[in-house]
Amino acid sequence: MSTPTSPVDKLPHRSSTLTSSIAPDRRASMSDDEAIPDSDSSEGMVNMYLETEKNLKGTVSPTLERLHKEIKAKSKELTSGASKSAKAVDKARAVTQKHIELLAQQTASMDAAAGNKLEQHHDPYILRRGVNHRLNKQIIEENNNRKDIIAVQNNFQQFEAHVLQTIQGAMQEFVQIVSGQLEHQGTMYQDMLGSAQKIPPDFEWVNFITKNDNVLINPDAPPRTLSNITFPNMDHRATMALIEGSLERKSRAMLKGYSSGYYVVTPARYLHEFKDDDDFRRDPAPELSLYLPDCVIGAIDGVKFSVKGKDVSGSKVGNAFHTTTELSFKAHTANDAEKWWTVIKDCTRGPVHTAAAATSSQPASPAVAQPPAYSEKANEATSPAQATAPQSATQATAPESATQAAQPMQPAASEAAAQSPVSPPAVSRTASTASGHFHTAPGGTATTGDKA
Repeated sequence: MSTPTSPVDKLPHRSSTLTSSIAPDRRASMSDDEAIPDSDSSEGMVNMYLETEKNLKGTVSPTLERLHKEIKAKSKELTSGASKSAKAVDKARAVTQKHIELLAQQTASMDAAAGNKLEQHHDPYILRRGVNHRLNKQIIEENNNRKDIIAVQNNFQQFEAHVLQTIQGAMQEFVQIVSGQLEHQGTMYQDMLGSAQKIPPDFEWVNFITKNDNVLINPDAPPRTLSNITFPNMDHRATMALIEGSLERKSRAMLKGYSSGYYVVTPARYLHEFKDDDDFRRDPAPELSLYLPDCVIGAIDGVKFSVKGKDVSGSKVGNAFHTTTELSFKAHTANDAEKWWTVIKDCTRGPVHTAAAATSSQPASPAVAQPPAYSEKANEATSPAQATAPQSATQATAPESATQAAQPMQPAASEAAAQSPVSPPAVSRTASTASGHFHTAPGGTATTGDKA
């Protein structure tokens, strides 16, 4: 009979760390003649087989029974081992999906009625940053789950080797027991041992990963990163700041002076204060939020300007400004102060008209769709209505009247400046970038209107 070859020789290797130890010249099975023992039956042979049976039950059988229990326990571990991290991934995906849907609702609402006031926590800019935060947490959970699964895979590779080595050890004991039998029977069992020893520790593992290559994780593949992921409304015009960067705000405490912070003016006409521009270390909740149409903007003085209004953020810092308070800001340069003051002043006059060339809502990319698979509703790509919504009595009041109404609460020098406003130099509204301390978004470059 022809000598069969091992199927491992034809199996592809999943990784460079996996190799087969089966030599092509080693046999994988026995012939029929070798497998059939001598048919001589005598009383001595019967007694020999009875003794052999007794020895096998006392040494080999317990080893195989323990191995059987280990295999059953390992099967149970495989069933429930990675369920905890998988549940954490599902939970993180659900939170991310919910926040993306909320972002889609608020951006559509702002497109439909650009002049209406949005709640501070429904500002699309904040929602978009919140999506970044939750998506980053989801990726962390997915990568942790990936590590757990890879660890389980590597553990089972070792377990497969243990199973084969245990069987080989049991076979060794089996041969030692029956070696006292007739020579031709001993030869038969030696061949059985040789056949078992031909199997390398990774024989079953290589077959397993080749058969299930479509469901196992490739350890050589790179992990997911946030840089190559997109999600619906990620670049929506309502999520792009009109202007953002660092400013200094005067503290209410006399001795503290000015403290630096990261400030943003959004198309929803909010002025938000953040600790920094990092979306990943913490949930980017504003420390302070002012709805600019309800605020009074003071005159610019070099690098300084003031905004009088009521904080609506509800944060710990904002509780100190739960009543109408005048906040003094200081920019890094006079040019920076002029740009900030112009954008803030334009937001108090009416709805902000962002750039007409703003990108429309985009569907989820494959990086987000799988995994996880998002089922987003079709986002409307129509431009917002040009007709502005009716404004409140405070918004309808002219900026000059609002400044005069606030004069009794300001010092004499500020009062004189408010009564005789000096027009600041003209600001170019076509520049798309600013100094190194801040930058203006496309939405901020298209605002129109004369300065007060």
